[in-house]
Amino acid sequence: MRLYRPGFLAGFLYPEALFRIKTTAKVLYLTFDDGPDPVSSPKLLDILGKFHVGATFFCNGSEAEKYPDLMNEIRKRGYLIGNHGYDHRDGWKTNPMDYINDVNRASQFTSDKMFRPPYGRLSMKQKKLLRSFKIVLWDIIAYDFDKAFGSRRSLGKLKNKIRPGSIIVLHDTALSCANEILDEFIVFALGKGYRFDMIPDFY
Repeated sequence: MRLYRPGFLAGFLYPEALFRIKTTAKVLYLTFDDGPDPVSSPKLLDILGKFHVGATFFCNGSEAEKYPDLMNEIRKRGYLIGNHGYDHRDGWKTNPMDYINDVNRASQFTSDKMFRPPYGRLSMKQKKLLRSFKIVLWDIIAYDFDKAFGSRRSLGKLKNKIRPGSIIVLHDTALSCANEILDEFIVFALGKGYRFDMIPDFY
């Protein structure tokens, strides 16, 4: 069974985490995980720039270190960057200190303020040790990383699930279908009266 929104358990485990912005305004928050990527990132940036919409990139430290020019381009275009760990470790399968060291290593290349745990998995001890970070999860996941799911289904889920304040997770990788569906999704959302912004820094 696929979950397109985090279940009750996620809210119980991570009550301080940000899943959705509390607002009645028709605003959406696009986020992209796992980049930067030399194939995907330029395409995403061009689409975002075409529509002048905001987005937040949760970058892997290893990729950020490998592609500093792409990181500079994301920053130059005014987008917000978050930390997604250095080696994309699963918090439920990594001991706390190794996990914290991985996040701290990534902070040199990404962010030391905002963190999205890979797979959305974080132990209680890891969460406690990361209390200086704002933990950002999501309101909608569209399975754009899963070829078996298909780009049309991913797009359909986005269209059906958006609501004011939704934080949407897509992926900045060559394997993701985000580049195929982003243009059409933005046109759809704008047509419904939504606008797009970056994660507010006051949360």
